[in-house]
Amino acid sequence: MSAQYQLRRAAATLAVVPALAVLGACSRPAEKSEDIRPVRAMVLASSDVAVNAEFSGEVRARVESRLGFRVGGKIVSRKVDVGTLVKKGQVLMQLDPQDLQLSQAQALANLRAAETNRDLAKADLTRYQELRTKSFVSQAVLEAKDSAYKAAQATVEASQAAYRGQANQAAYAALVSDVDGVVTSVDAEVGQVVAPGTPVVRVAKAGEKEIVIGIPEDKVDALRKVPDVQVRLWADPQHPVAGKIREISPIADPATRTYTVKVSIPDTAAEAKLGMTAVAQFASRTPVPQIKVPLTALYYEKSRTSVWVVENGTARLAPVTMGGVAGNDVVLAGGVQPGQTVVTAGVNLLKPGQKVKILGNDLPAVAEAAK
Repeated sequence: MSAQYQLRRAAATLAVVPALAVLGACSRPAEKSEDIRPVRAMVLASSDVAVNAEFSGEVRARVESRLGFRVGGKIVSRKVDVGTLVKKGQVLMQLDPQDLQLSQAQALANLRAAETNRDLAKADLTRYQELRTKSFVSQAVLEAKDSAYKAAQATVEASQAAYRGQANQAAYAALVSDVDGVVTSVDAEVGQVVAPGTPVVRVAKAGEKEIVIGIPEDKVDALRKVPDVQVRLWADPQHPVAGKIREISPIADPATRTYTVKVSIPDTAAEAKLGMTAVAQFASRTPVPQIKVPLTALYYEKSRTSVWVVENGTARLAPVTMGGVAGNDVVLAGGVQPGQTVVTAGVNLLKPGQKVKILGNDLPAVAEAAK
């Protein structure tokens, strides 16, 4: 019995040893990892640009006409397509002229009849004037013949006006362009019957172009004071052209709730084609350069406004003086200098001397220093 007891005691001892080793390993202090906070930052720069806003728009012709026939009828011919370059006087569409030509022929016949009656009245007047000189007829009869001649002459003039009107109506069967330009829209096809004045073709006049953009209501008053605008085409962003605000709509668009602004560009901008996408940049200058930071860069503590400046990968609290608000940014009047790196996101998680890692690729040199 004593031998078995000793064997059980030895087995229990061997089982306790690994457990003690495990407990000893758990009681070892964990190695501390260095606390590095990820943040977003920007490099401060001074600028004399007071207003800097960009809006995309479309290149359009300053004058774009919706052309329609002056008379109604059935379209029998279409001479142009969208994008066709047209000259002044070029035929765009043609109506069936048969009915108009018949009306013109009727007006011509009425004119010929009126001329015949006029000639007969004139001959009667001449005869009665000769008879009056011989006292064969009274003065009242002569005056009646004179009145008949004048009435016949008036009828001829009315018929002439009616004939000219019908001739114009017949000419209106051909829709011609009144300017040199390009066709931007075709709204009717052959076989369609159109009423007088219905727009069937849209022609953009060649010459001055403009950029049509929409701006939000909170920018209207500020951008209204900007004298010059830089326009960049999406197809050629390396060559900006000078523009000028020509018109600002007094009412907002009911669908987009933005205000339509038209920016004129010079005729020399030949690379600007109708329908191209363009970006209009509004900027004005201030007498003194300013340093701007987003509102998220400010840190408030004990009634004092500060920013976190990153130097050699470490955050340092720097008190600043605010000089005003510019949109979503704050103008800093003192406390920082151009070229310094300021934290813009994560300011409430930092403490003096905190090591930081700058996120993104905007500041590769600073990110390397932080590591």
